[in-house]
Amino acid sequence: MKTMKKSILIFTLFLISLANLPAQTSEKKPIRLAIAGVTHGHTSFILGRKDKTDFQLVGIFETNNTLAQNLAKKYGFDPNLISNNLEDMLDRVHPDAVVAFGSIFEHMAVVEACAPRGIHVMVEKPLATNVVHAKRMAELAEKNHIHLLTDYETSWYPTTAKSFQLVNDSNFIGTVRKVVIHDGHQGPKEIGCDQFFLDWLTDPVQNGGGALIDFGCYGANLMTYLQKGQEPVSVTAVTRNFKPEIYPKVDDEATIIVSYPEAQCIIQASWNWPFGRKDMEIYGDSGYIFAMDNKNMRLRNRTMNLEQTKRITSKDIAVYEDPFAYFADVIHGKVIMTKYDPYSLSNNLTVVKILEAARESAKTGKTVLLRN
Repeated sequence: MKTMKKSILIFTLFLISLANLPAQTSEKKPIRLAIAGVTHGHTSFILGRKDKTDFQLVGIFETNNTLAQNLAKKYGFDPNLISNNLEDMLDRVHPDAVVAFGSIFEHMAVVEACAPRGIHVMVEKPLATNVVHAKRMAELAEKNHIHLLTDYETSWYPTTAKSFQLVNDSNFIGTVRKVVIHDGHQGPKEIGCDQFFLDWLTDPVQNGGGALIDFGCYGANLMTYLQKGQEPVSVTAVTRNFKPEIYPKVDDEATIIVSYPEAQCIIQASWNWPFGRKDMEIYGDSGYIFAMDNKNMRLRNRTMNLEQTKRITSKDIAVYEDPFAYFADVIHGKVIMTKYDPYSLSNNLTVVKILEAARESAKTGKTVLLRN
């Protein structure tokens, strides 16, 4: 009898310990995060991210010590985290993930350092300045089984998520025939980008171009999603340089026409608009969707007598408004990206192909065919 009571007691304690186990282990450890380069003006997105527990900042690589030290004072991180050698920093602090905030040209070097070490990477848009770099990065990511994401501001927009839902799930506008996408502002110097950012943003090698690359990538990314990863038939582009005194080396205006078997996309990228804008017009054979900004939309289809205006927030549709939270959930396996997801590697390989074709078209004055 005593033996049986003792066994029952032990079993009861075991059940209690199992009941408590989820509460003790449900919280995931913070992802050890390093930053590769801080010359990109969007560095504030991660350094200014407060009261988050999903990441622990463990290292910062930057060769410009003055800039790095200034940012340490501004954002209050430990200056001892700063290193001027990327590979040494990675081997010393062993991050799980890296976010790249240097020039676009430098993205490949970041992946070359991180991928063999099994470190996941998220870069700022676009993925690369050219197709050779993009393919090399993709090969490294796939070979070493790491996630390689590209971050776009428009990926966080509730109106983007709602537009995709209306197109793909509810067939609100029928078959997509034309998409017109506008992205741009008054110009990087005009809006106050610092010299560290401007030095490479206005360099044809480090950025790959001017407005065509800086803002043309948004439209290419969104249209690739809307076409479910389908590559275009051809790309035609015209660029201008309206402010050579400010941007002597790169274009500041671009119009890109991307043609598909059953649809067309017009991408207008500018450093010349009087106000900043990021908006999208999607026309189908039975309706249209205008995503005017991150939260406001105008909708109409043949079942409606009048156009509707809607305000969309993350309460209305599931969307990550924090790209780093998205990155964390991809790493943890909570989010499984579709092949043509805006952050995905496949989508962004196509984006780079479109941008390279657009650059070639603008240079030669000819349409570039991407399919025979």
